[in-house]
Amino acid sequence: MGSVAVIARVMPESPDVDLEKLKAALKKKLPGIQDIKEEPIGFGLKAIKLAAVINDAGGETDAIERSLSEVTGVGRAEIIEVTLM
Repeated sequence: MGSVAVIARVMPESPDVDLEKLKAALKKKLPGIQDIKEEPIGFGLKAIKLAAVINDAGGETDAIERSLSEVTGVGRAEIIEVTLM
């Protein structure tokens, strides 16, 4: 078992969501976040793109998506990329 780098995109529920508070909540929910930034989508909506290093526990990315989706203010979370380290 090793470590994997996970890159995820988190879409807020609306453009009115406080992205700084959302970033802080995501960092608490998913330990191992190494980088987090905003990515403009359009019409004032911005996504949060994050990179985290986690232990490879069988390649279960659905659990990570569900965990991120449970954070208040998140409309949708999706894993974009997973890379072995």
